[in-house]
Amino acid sequence: MKVNYSQAMARAVQESLQADPKVFLIGSTFAGLSAAGRAAFAPVLQQVASRIMAAPVSELGLVGAAIGAALSGSHPLMDIGAGSFAFQAWAQIANEAPNMHYMSGGQTRVPVTFYCLIGIRGGGAAQHSHRIQAMLGNVPGLQLLLPATPADAYGMLKWALQESDNPTVYLSHSQLLEDEEEVDFSAPMLPIGKARITRAGRDVTIVAHSVMVTRALAAADLLARQGVEAEVIDMRSLSPLDRETMVRSVAKTGRAVVADECHFSFGVGAELAATLAQEAFGSLKAPVHRVATPDAPIPFSPALESALVVTPEKIAAEALAVLDFRKA
Repeated sequence: MKVNYSQAMARAVQESLQADPKVFLIGSTFAGLSAAGRAAFAPVLQQVASRIMAAPVSELGLVGAAIGAALSGSHPLMDIGAGSFAFQAWAQIANEAPNMHYMSGGQTRVPVTFYCLIGIRGGGAAQHSHRIQAMLGNVPGLQLLLPATPADAYGMLKWALQESDNPTVYLSHSQLLEDEEEVDFSAPMLPIGKARITRAGRDVTIVAHSVMVTRALAAADLLARQGVEAEVIDMRSLSPLDRETMVRSVAKTGRAVVADECHFSFGVGAELAATLAQEAFGSLKAPVHRVATPDAPIPFSPALESALVVTPEKIAAEALAVLDFRKA
């Protein structure tokens, strides 16, 4: 069945609500920040009005309420909204939910799922274009999911709601919400914490997550025109993180580029590049290159914003630079 990313999420929520009476939603306009999300979720929200907790705009209070509900035996799914709104509830997301299992000596669990819309989306400017995955990835105890395809959008959200009993942050990129593909809803999903090789190659490995997967695949098409076979890896989740698939790929190609929409300094790309530099050092024929957003606020101006965006062309250029490297 051909569905878009938002429709796949809506189906996962609908099936989870039907399967488990403990699941409920916080936020009466769930996924309402995008037209695609509103269209996909409107029928679901109408059907399950009794399972929705309408709430005032108070991220800190609502996240705290969601954690309390999880501790009491429910599994709330809370729409935080834009990634930048998570900053208002940072104490609860980063200090309460992920630490309670440890601090209680294993006596408590916090089965809560937080949904955020992230990314440079066009016109979001400095305050609504945040990519918060690097910050969240530095918090032990949080599961961090970043599906790049409709199939994973469905499978990973369903897993978070029906199988996970740990706090999970589910991040969707605003530019993926209308992407379409055929989804077999009965097919088993690749396990959480397992990366996917979305395109095989032998010359250079491109490691990506979220919207960067789409752009890495486009970069691989550009490279193919020049006779370069790029292998593209979709990390799918950052916590848990599948380091082994990256290392195995680089053992084959000998070269790597990490594509990341976070800022260049201290971003996800830095962690992935460090992993390869340490664990795949013997296989590397060139330094690991990174392509990321410059360390600057995201402008509102479309022309200025586009100058900062990580494009397929920028990824391909880094891959060619890695291939051109010659040891002294």
